[in-house]
Amino acid sequence: MTNIFTKFLQTLFGGLFRKKPHVKIGLYGPPNAGKTTLANRICHDWLGEDIDMGAVSKIPHETREIQVKEHVDIKQDGKEITFNLIDTPGIATKIDYQDFMKFKMSKKLAQARAKEATKGVIEAIRWLDDMDCVLVVLDATKNPYSQVNITIIGNLAARDIPVLIVANKIDLKKANIKKIEAAFPQYNVIGISAEKGKNMEQFYKTIVKLVK
Repeated sequence: MTNIFTKFLQTLFGGLFRKKPHVKIGLYGPPNAGKTTLANRICHDWLGEDIDMGAVSKIPHETREIQVKEHVDIKQDGKEITFNLIDTPGIATKIDYQDFMKFKMSKKLAQARAKEATKGVIEAIRWLDDMDCVLVVLDATKNPYSQVNITIIGNLAARDIPVLIVANKIDLKKANIKKIEAAFPQYNVIGISAEKGKNMEQFYKTIVKLVK
């Protein structure tokens, strides 16, 4: 009887004092929008200069598996959040191995990469249900009215989670934040340059407000 009562107390007080799981923030967007570059920037700013989230390449679908960095702490304006950062493979409505062959890959390697990329996209969509917050990273120099972007936003619309659209690459002349704002007026949009570190302070303030 004593053992049962002891276990009951452990369960009761263990539940009361158990730490709240870290918030999961997912980076989503089309290939080459700068998701991993942003993930690396966040890691450098808050975990140390020598810490990277993943490799960056001009070849589409460099990130083909879910990457997770745990215990990222951001402090802004006296507020602090701790979260797990999830970098996901680029979302695409069509993946053709011939696109990889344009980068001088062999047919065999291109087919393997296309298969991995397709699997990565499916996994990324599955992970949406586990996210507490999603950052949709878009290339501010490209047309936001693409089938891929509409697919991403469509998948988010049915989920009651905070969303922030990140207009990346604002350091480039062709960047057009207003066009992204017009395309998705239901969400807040913030412009940054993950590569150059431009407007990152405001980006972090926005994240803290969004999650809090």
